Amino acid sequence: MAERPRRCAIYTRKSSDEGLDQAYNSLDAQRDACAAYITSQKHEGWIPLETRYDDGGFSGGSLERPALQALLADIVNGAIDIIVVYKIDRLTRSLADFAKLTETLDKYGVSFVAVTQQFNTSTSMGRLTLNVLLSFAQFEREVAGERIRDKIAASKRRGMWMGGRPPIGYDVKDRKLVINEAEAETVRHIYRRYLELRSLNALQTDLKQAGIRSKNHIGTDGRPFGGCVIGRGALGYILTGQVYRGLVLFKGELYPGEHPRIVPEDLFQEVQAALNAQGPGEAARTKRPSTSLLKDLVFDEAGIPLQVSHTNKKGRKYRYYVSASKMRGPTQAGDGFRVPASDLEKIVVQSLARHLRDQHWLDQTFKGHVDVTRFQRLTSLAGNLANMIEKELAQGTGLIPTVIDRIVVAKKTITIKAQPARFISLLLGQVSEAEQFQPPIEINVFGQFIRCGKEVRLVIGQDETKDTKVDSRLVREIVQARQWFDDLANRRVASIADLARLSGVSAPYISKKISLAFLAPDITEMIVTGTQPMRLTPEALKRACPLPVSWDEQRALLII
Repeated sequence: MAERPRRCAIYTRKSSDEGLDQAYNSLDAQRDACAAYITSQKHEGWIPLETRYDDGGFSGGSLERPALQALLADIVNGAIDIIVVYKIDRLTRSLADFAKLTETLDKYGVSFVAVTQQFNTSTSMGRLTLNVLLSFAQFEREVAGERIRDKIAASKRRGMWMGGRPPIGYDVKDRKLVINEAEAETVRHIYRRYLELRSLNALQTDLKQAGIRSKNHIGTDGRPFGGCVIGRGALGYILTGQVYRGLVLFKGELYPGEHPRIVPEDLFQEVQAALNAQGPGEAARTKRPSTSLLKDLVFDEAGIPLQVSHTNKKGRKYRYYVSASKMRGPTQAGDGFRVPASDLEKIVVQSLARHLRDQHWLDQTFKGHVDVTRFQRLTSLAGNLANMIEKELAQGTGLIPTVIDRIVVAKKTITIKAQPARFISLLLGQVSEAEQFQPPIEINVFGQFIRCGKEVRLVIGQDETKDTKVDSRLVREIVQARQWFDDLANRRVASIADLARLSGVSAPYISKKISLAFLAPDITEMIVTGTQPMRLTPEALKRACPLPVSWDEQRALLII
């Protein structure tokens, strides 16, 4: 009996468009190799389809490719039986995307074949081996991305312009910023007018009446855009832009730029002083004290300050301490902090008050550095200072900045740093010369950032050195996944289907759960020691499967 014809679609891809204009290019070479393989399988009933599915100049890190989308549409319509590619990474370099594709292929009974890598998704072992190969493909892609980011960072530290739309006042020539004299005079006019008006609203109105508009640009499609009224946000960017001083700002650090400056230094500094005096909004002219107790005191581990931010929802104001990276826009998972202000302020105030009432802490911190009589008076007054600090949450008298030097926020700890001399001055009035040189105080508060719905909350727990409760269900999930993988890797079972039969579960269940065998070591250690965040439950772990290959993505999904 003749084999039923099996319709084969050839898919080709190349990441860059370099060389695609040649008479015989990479896509043609891939297609010829795939067509030859299909011919070799003619006895199995394989026949090539005439439709071409070629993605030239598209990355394998995304599924948003026109030819791939057309291929998937034809699969849904039942027009394809087998997908043939030159190598696995031509289809995708992402393990998560491959899992989605596999689900679609299984649903419509379509197989996947790589002609230079003899694996077939029609078998469970083939899928397992493909997962391993794709892990390396994704690793290569991430390493390439890291190299690009490192190159950009090194270039910016050298003051080089790294592309994008040039700001008003500059044009790009030979990949460098050069001054556009007409626009440069507009920038200097904006600086001078702000010093005269001292208001962004008034400045915006003044520029609109004067007919001054934003910079004109040409889009990648050749269409012009820009030339509109300059908004308040754009004015704020212009008035604080370090680029106009001839500098390049990168991750909070300033580097001398290769481009010339537009705004004189004295004019720039005068504008910054006026902006700082005005504060965030016209109402700040009255110089009301900030409602944020820890303003200018909160930093991350890299020493970058967390800025005060707020939002209003249904008439209620929500305050945050936010990393500069998150203020600028969306970031990768795990980059920077956005800490609810009320949570952080409550933790700092309660920690300070608790330590001031702790006789053991007072002994360790001040005894031996302060003479006996003064130490007795200090301990008797420490409770009063604790009461005053606790009132800060309601009154906000500005006492906290007189006590604390810095608050460092990390993923698992909050460190409060202060000078003992400040406490002594507040409690006893005078500080002797010897008391001024005591070692600094550090108070560590252990906790976790957890997501509750759309909100991120700061939950304080115990010191990691203390006893913790291990969730045996989480441990069992990891042990089971590792046992399954070990059975497959050592060929004690032939396939996932056989393993499912022996384990009394379905094959798709094992295919999802076996990814726990590759859980990041630090997350595994947390689970084994019972120090995982509260939200990492067995149910949450189950929902996350199959896990991404990247450990950073796993941490973003399960921990951060």
